Amino acid sequence: MAVRSTCMTKSGLKIGFIGLGIMGAPMAGHLLNAGHVMFVNTRSKIPEELAQSGATICTTAQGVAERADIIFLMLPDTPDVELVLFGKNGVASGLSAAKTVVDCSSIDPIATRGFAKKIQALGCEWLDAPVSGGEVGAKAASLTIMVGGESSTFERVKPLFDLMGKNVTLVGGPGDGQVCKVANQIIVALTIAAVGEALVFASKAGADPAKVRAALMGGFASSRILEVHGERMIKRTFAPGFRIALHQKDLNLALQGARALDLALPQTAMAAQLMQSCVALGHGQADHSALVRALENMAQHPVMPDA
Repeated sequence: MAVRSTCMTKSGLKIGFIGLGIMGAPMAGHLLNAGHVMFVNTRSKIPEELAQSGATICTTAQGVAERADIIFLMLPDTPDVELVLFGKNGVASGLSAAKTVVDCSSIDPIATRGFAKKIQALGCEWLDAPVSGGEVGAKAASLTIMVGGESSTFERVKPLFDLMGKNVTLVGGPGDGQVCKVANQIIVALTIAAVGEALVFASKAGADPAKVRAALMGGFASSRILEVHGERMIKRTFAPGFRIALHQKDLNLALQGARALDLALPQTAMAAQLMQSCVALGHGQADHSALVRALENMAQHPVMPDA
């Protein structure tokens, strides 16, 4: 049930948002600031800015689903999504016909297709809509959003996606958004590893890694990861925008899928092992740019000294 509600004078869609962590809180904030009525639930403390802006806090996911017409989820992993959807006092318990569930979490594509069928069997609609862009993109409303589901549902929800992201694409049917996100995470992980190796090499060879990075930014090696995460590696700013532990989870999804499809992803496996090395070194909660620490540990040489 709702335990706190501020007086709402806004008119708009009735939207639910479950999961208000590093990514979910700013995403929900953009929807709320656009004038929509917001019902929220999270296992951690509700961000004060959301509570003060007029969000109604519900004690259960069921309470959110009972009040909202479109329910967004932003949760860490597949078991979390399953529990919030179908566990005691879950979303499914509060749904009625014609409501829409939008899962922005990054989870198993095969499990996602099963979740979609269960939600659709209740007379409701489903979209899986994982995002890329990290905390920076969530705050700036510049996320890339990869969507799986029916085109009619996508077109109806797209104005809400546009409040949170700049590159919004319907990839295919249910589960295809998650397939796209796994592919995204493969590319991001391998590029972080490449940038890390290049900067470790440059530093140990005696060059200034900051100047090497600046030079590379003007050439074919330039990338968003070299720009943002390369700077993190040099400045030693590893506060989490996207944690290693979560990226490791995504790479495990890729490797599980590879086994099911009888294909090999050797570079993905190597990146997963580098992240496992970071976890073993105690850096699992650091930003995924801290993958460079595994490379530094093997080289016994940091890109730059820690402050």
